[in-house]
Amino acid sequence: MTAAAPALPEPFAGWFASRGWRPHAHQLAMLEAARLGQSVLLVAPTGGGKTLAGFLPSLLDLAGQAQRRRLHTLYVSPLKALAVDIQRNLEAPVAEMGLAVRAETRTGDTPQARRQRQLRQPPDILLTTPESLALLLSQEDAPDWFADLSTVVIDEVHALAGSKRGDLLALGLARLRALAPAHRITGLSATIDDPDAMAGWLAGRRPVRTILAPDGPPPEIRIMAGDGDMPWSGHMALHAVPRIYDAIRQAGTTLVFVNTRAQAELIFRALWHANDDGLAIALHHGSLAVDQRRRVEAAMAAGRLRAVVATSSLDLGIDWGAVDLVIQTGAPKGAARLVQRTGRANHRLDRPSRALLVPANRFEVLECQAAIEAVAAHDLDDPPRHAGGLDVLAQHLLGMACCRPFTADAMFDEVRDATPYADLTRTDFDAVLAYVATGGYALGGYDRFRRLRRNDKGAWQVADRTHLRRYRMNIGTIVESTMLKVRLGRGRVLGEIEEYFVLGLTPGDTFLFAGQLLQFVRIHEMAVETRRPTGPDISREPQVPTYQGGRLPLTTQLADRVRALLADKNHWPALPPPVQEWLRIQARRSRLPDRRGLLIETFPRGGKHYLVAYCFEGRNAHQTLGMLLTRRMDRAGLGPLGFVATDYVIAIWSLSPLTTLAEASALFDQDMLGDDLEAWMAESSLLRRTFRNVAVIAGLIERRHPGQEKTRRQVTFNADLIYDVLRRYEPDHILLRATRADAATGLTDVSRLAAMLKRIAGRIRLQALDRISPLAVPILLEVGRESVSGDALDELMDQRETELVAEALDTDKDRTPRTQSTATLS
Repeated sequence: MTAAAPALPEPFAGWFASRGWRPHAHQLAMLEAARLGQSVLLVAPTGGGKTLAGFLPSLLDLAGQAQRRRLHTLYVSPLKALAVDIQRNLEAPVAEMGLAVRAETRTGDTPQARRQRQLRQPPDILLTTPESLALLLSQEDAPDWFADLSTVVIDEVHALAGSKRGDLLALGLARLRALAPAHRITGLSATIDDPDAMAGWLAGRRPVRTILAPDGPPPEIRIMAGDGDMPWSGHMALHAVPRIYDAIRQAGTTLVFVNTRAQAELIFRALWHANDDGLAIALHHGSLAVDQRRRVEAAMAAGRLRAVVATSSLDLGIDWGAVDLVIQTGAPKGAARLVQRTGRANHRLDRPSRALLVPANRFEVLECQAAIEAVAAHDLDDPPRHAGGLDVLAQHLLGMACCRPFTADAMFDEVRDATPYADLTRTDFDAVLAYVATGGYALGGYDRFRRLRRNDKGAWQVADRTHLRRYRMNIGTIVESTMLKVRLGRGRVLGEIEEYFVLGLTPGDTFLFAGQLLQFVRIHEMAVETRRPTGPDISREPQVPTYQGGRLPLTTQLADRVRALLADKNHWPALPPPVQEWLRIQARRSRLPDRRGLLIETFPRGGKHYLVAYCFEGRNAHQTLGMLLTRRMDRAGLGPLGFVATDYVIAIWSLSPLTTLAEASALFDQDMLGDDLEAWMAESSLLRRTFRNVAVIAGLIERRHPGQEKTRRQVTFNADLIYDVLRRYEPDHILLRATRADAATGLTDVSRLAAMLKRIAGRIRLQALDRISPLAVPILLEVGRESVSGDALDELMDQRETELVAEALDTDKDRTPRTQSTATLS
């Protein structure tokens, strides 16, 4: 570690010395920035002490003050677990230096009695989340409560910017700047590619100083590839469990990261079956009960666990210095996410982090290698910039009215100080405000939508106090399906699962949850009653709960690197031998995709004709592309029957073949994002589904009422009715505009699709084959109705290639329950 002047005062200098530490230069730079009253963005590698750097100015300031009556420092985290962990880590220096500093958490898990006490007696440091901050800002005494705020610390700022949660937080930060103009803001992150843009997001119109800490040792990341073959398809990586377990056994403490909660349950169960050594292995994901998650976090911090299988619930900032190894199971989907997760191992600046990547299939091998190369090149993927959501703005305006009356002019200026809303027009602001006040023209006749009124001074205030409680019960931008508690018997709550999954169960069905095999009994009072199966029920194949929106998207930067890797054989020696052979045979049988263009293969099979396009633009963009292409193929008389999409490839099968390059170029012309897109979106259920989310966030549809909670079917029914009314009577309603904007940037990923169509214009290569190519095998394995076996193999390839396909089809060991992407046209 590097010493720098000036020296820390006592007792801080003594505390550092007692641990054998000296402050890093960037930690002292943070103290200097605080002395000058500067807001700061600190970009420091994981293990570089950035969280301590964020709190040091506050601790020094508080150490020199008498007992306070108001909040001094507000810390905002994207994860509840991170807030709890940071609070636990603050306790040590505070206690060891004898500081009279009180630090507490306030999240959705905080008991109501503690929340009420915090409002009466604020702690010196409060650690919270964007949603809880919004709730605090809606309190009537928020202006007094935050009046003496000195510092705001935003941890893992990259995980919030670019999302609707980030929009909500940005609006909250703009509000804090109005309530406590003298406070400083500090942003912390290890994975920012464009610090200037992120600094602007942090502080609106205020200047922000950027402090860049030196990089630590490069991480040691490699792909875990066994001696045998690599699966061609599948998403769970269960084939690698023996090797994962062996790595856990040889390491000290291991974090096994997965990408979905379903995968977490399956990998955890498989590891327990392999756990002949009786190692202490735990499970952690966001649907588990709070007490179980906290027990796992405490046990990990105390060094009592050998491994934890976790989702993104633990991939940000958790400071467990004893972690020896990180295993990423499944492709990381982004270089920044890989850096973040890898950094959990050897959480120190003077030691390299170690990580193993476990791809679930051959395309994921390519993605893993591309991610390793991106990390080595410091080519990270910052969150995409976007205009703030109008539905989030509507929620914020109602919250501000719950606090105190406001004038439209003052609130418009305040909202525009939030970077996502810097370009908001007064026309759009007034339309959102009118919606919050009355519901708009089409809904203005209903009293339930009249939530604001003007007082005698012309300021907007809540029309009725019942709206305060309704707002506070429905706050937030994360729209989930109705969640049902899972009880073992009628007693202990294990966690929550989504209603739609439970509706598919019948009494006696078994499923995996919280690392246990459970048997469904019944739904009773918004809870799923279960028991442990006995006798023959234990051997029944269990189902695995899946969660909507749980699959992580492939970033644009990483997709580009995958295309580059395929096109350049110089990268291939780093790949496992089976994957190298796969690519070599592909080059011989067909050709390989290039970085800028688009390879399209066509081949007959089973009386149908297949078109396989290697786009590498992510599942959402590919789903939209599949819908649009099938419409165009239908008009061209090709008779499309269905399609399937992955993050890497899209396949369409039809009655007639695509035969010429001109036909292919016409299919993929940029004009498909015009009338075709509008017509498809108008006819599909996509806009209805998107409108439900927008309506919930904007407060039009309330998930929770005092004393009751709506089911998913009730929310859907109400949202569909209102959607039809608005489309008919007020098609330019602000929420319909927000819906169309969300549909274009969310599930459809239109902007990414548009960039692809522009990139490939004039660069399409059509490869007509008489049988399937090696690179197309994985996508056909995704088609549930397609099977290739027996004599049909001889129709596909020569002898060696037949052997490869045979190996590909031997994937039953990894055929676990998963969401399918197959779409069949009626």
